[in-house]
Amino acid sequence: MSLTKEIMGSSLKIQGFLPHKNQGHFLGNPVPIFLSPMQNRRDLRLRKSVKFPVAAISEDLIKAYVKQHAEKPIQFKVRAVITVKNRSKQDIKDTIVKHFDSITDKIGRNVVLQLISTEIDPKTKAPKKSNESVVKDWSKKSKVRAERTHYTAEFIVDSNFGVPGAITVTNKHQREFFIESIAIEGFASGVVHFPCNSWVQPTTKDHHGNRIFFSNKPYLPGETPAGLKLLREKELKNLRGDGEGVRLLSDRIYDFDTYNDLGNPDNGVDFVRPTLGESQNYPYPKRCRTGRASTDTDIDAESVVDNPRLVYVPRDEQFHESKMETFFAKRVDAVLHTMIPSIKATLSANSQDFNDFSDVDNLYNEKCLNKLGFSDEMLKKLPQVVAKIQEHSKGILKFDTPKIIAKDKYAWLRDEEFARQVIAGVNPVNIERLQVFPPLSKLDPEIYGPRESALKEEHILGQLNGMTVQQAIEENKLFMIDYHDVYLPFLDKINALDDRKSYATRTIFFLTPLGTLKPIAIELSLAHGGPSSRSKQVVTPPMDATATWIWQLAKAHVCANDAGVHQLVNHWLRTHACMEPFILSAHRQLSAMHPIFKLLDPHMRYNLDINAIARQRLINAGGIIESSFTPGRYCMEISSAAYKNSWRFDKEGLPADLIHRGIAVPDSTQPNGLKLLIEDYPYAKDGLLIWSAIENWVRTYVNYYYHHPSMICNDKELQRWYSESINVGHADLRHETWWPTLNNGEDLVNILTTLIWISSAQHAALNFGQYPYGGYVPNRPPLMRRLIPQEGDPEYANFLDDPQKYFLNALPSLLQATKYMAVVDTLSTHSPDEEYLGERNQPSIWSGDAQIIDAFYQFSAEIGRIEKEIEKRNHDATLRNRCGAGVIPYELLAPSSGPGVTCRGIPNSVST
Repeated sequence: MSLTKEIMGSSLKIQGFLPHKNQGHFLGNPVPIFLSPMQNRRDLRLRKSVKFPVAAISEDLIKAYVKQHAEKPIQFKVRAVITVKNRSKQDIKDTIVKHFDSITDKIGRNVVLQLISTEIDPKTKAPKKSNESVVKDWSKKSKVRAERTHYTAEFIVDSNFGVPGAITVTNKHQREFFIESIAIEGFASGVVHFPCNSWVQPTTKDHHGNRIFFSNKPYLPGETPAGLKLLREKELKNLRGDGEGVRLLSDRIYDFDTYNDLGNPDNGVDFVRPTLGESQNYPYPKRCRTGRASTDTDIDAESVVDNPRLVYVPRDEQFHESKMETFFAKRVDAVLHTMIPSIKATLSANSQDFNDFSDVDNLYNEKCLNKLGFSDEMLKKLPQVVAKIQEHSKGILKFDTPKIIAKDKYAWLRDEEFARQVIAGVNPVNIERLQVFPPLSKLDPEIYGPRESALKEEHILGQLNGMTVQQAIEENKLFMIDYHDVYLPFLDKINALDDRKSYATRTIFFLTPLGTLKPIAIELSLAHGGPSSRSKQVVTPPMDATATWIWQLAKAHVCANDAGVHQLVNHWLRTHACMEPFILSAHRQLSAMHPIFKLLDPHMRYNLDINAIARQRLINAGGIIESSFTPGRYCMEISSAAYKNSWRFDKEGLPADLIHRGIAVPDSTQPNGLKLLIEDYPYAKDGLLIWSAIENWVRTYVNYYYHHPSMICNDKELQRWYSESINVGHADLRHETWWPTLNNGEDLVNILTTLIWISSAQHAALNFGQYPYGGYVPNRPPLMRRLIPQEGDPEYANFLDDPQKYFLNALPSLLQATKYMAVVDTLSTHSPDEEYLGERNQPSIWSGDAQIIDAFYQFSAEIGRIEKEIEKRNHDATLRNRCGAGVIPYELLAPSSGPGVTCRGIPNSVST
């Protein structure tokens, strides 16, 4: 022990290291000790005095004194800085409660903090705790209008306290508040950060009494400091709940349930829907449990809530204000956009169709009621307020021009654009290499008829540039979009609905020497047992005017099939519903201090809330999806069938999916280890860059924390998370043999990369192009209302007389179209608070490991380099699927974006 002495008047200042049996020194900092000749004390404390005649003080005496009192801990002061994010808008109730809290704060109903050490007190065998400290100046600072408020609290801790690993927050006010972070200053080891990003409920609503937050230092379960072990288990137990009772909006409990809330049987038989999940007939992933009461007429069906904001999701999963404001603004837009069509449909049942393409164009222009087909008589019936809104709308009633027609109004009519959207549109994930011709069905022939296709060689032989069909197959020139088996089992029921008509389609494409695809045949199938001349037909590119419109109708039916599979299977099922069990289980089984939870956390944001809204407004009985898509009330049954027959987690990663569809083959000479058989495949080409960046980042992260396979096998939290995600969250498929194992680092890297890919890039590719491509309904009709007429049909004469009108009348009605457009406009919109791939909230403090922070910044830089590469590709004239006259550049996998409908940007999570 080194000591220095300094005479200070009648006192002697001695500075040195005070030893302690548990520390050896006081956090590495010199401790000033003042020895005064006028006082005598038993305990040697920081900045306290002890009586000795100055002349009699020697270094040996000091050493003896220090040694005698080394067992006595020194106390010192530390400070907490609490960052609270305030609401930007407050209603009257919030204002009243806020003022009431300010008053009660002054009389002792405060916000109270307490530090908890990573160490155990050897005497009490419990975690070391600081004194409780009241947050200062709450009543004063809470009155200041600011986006964030920084409060402080002070603690007195002993020199043997160790490092704080947790902090409890007790809210004795009446109002919840949102803590972004807490920083503890004053420890010699440096500032200790607690990234919170959570709502803290009043003790009147939180029966646990206080909230626990852990520092940003990650710990695997087996490495948890002794002082935090019980807290780690307690917090997870709180989050799991007991599976009983109705969940309150203020709760933070994550539990599983079936999709038993899609129907509303109390409103009649038309609103009865089967429960999805825990069913052999209707298997499905689990969703977040709300505990709501059953309906009056069906004990197994959960009751419906009129306001989707009153549907329970754990409090921290709910949209923040900026996200809610974006959604509210879009809801207002939706009402305004559909107001005139709704009135028109009410006033005249005979005026609901588009009669001319100019009717479609008028949706994007300043609205004139006459342009939408209002007669003078109908105009007289309009409420005066509607006429005033129309007169002074200044564009608020019109839709923005979708990207698909902004560059070339007639691009959608061309076969090249129809084919290009298969690999560079909003649903680029269904094309597969044709390996057997004619293609065969996998459906039971005793139920659905012969497996053989109606496609023959003569249908396509003239479109193969002189090749035979077999040569084209062997040279990887033939590709297919096959929706036959998806739709055929449901066709009878769909076609029995009012104003719904569908085929089960197959489309064959030829890969041209230019690297583009060319549609060369469309097979249209109806249910087996119908008129033999109508059960299957093949339509090929047109040779005359009549065939041109037949071909356009056939493509429209393919697009309607594609729109349904896109929305019900690829978008909703694969990126929304199938992710939810992994998220629920992550909160239930992985502690907030687990490094894998910290990795996944930004990729789980808002998913539960958007899924809850969807169950109430989009996929529910009579909701937007049923109203807007051809399958109608059978939409979710199709989604369930796809989950049962085709969803496989091991094929959800991009490389595995491309190989599974025959679009790519392994090739170690290629940068991503794959060779694309369609070289200019924008989704796959850009996607592989993103996939590799995510995979490299995840591998670096996993290898940092897991040095040996046994660490993964012995990580109880990790194994419970993965097991529960499968055995509970995906219980209907838990016995499938294709589930990946979790035994080593590469297993974990693949699983995590897949989950991050799905929730970020895959969702972005499938979601944010919905309005840019689907906002012009003729390009991508979500439903069809007419079959293709054949000679002898009653409608054939009408078709010949005015094929354009027949085509438009086969599309959604004006009201159906505008409702659909309003919804996909909302879904395609980025909110201002979006966090994009390569971004993180508080990146410098989310982890306490400096090497991981550096690795994240490297990942972020790589995402930036990928964005520049994508921009470069979009300006390469040799890449005809993303560059050229009237061709939209492929930006759906360009990582960054501003707010609004941009047709680009990869948010970290499934949030729309």
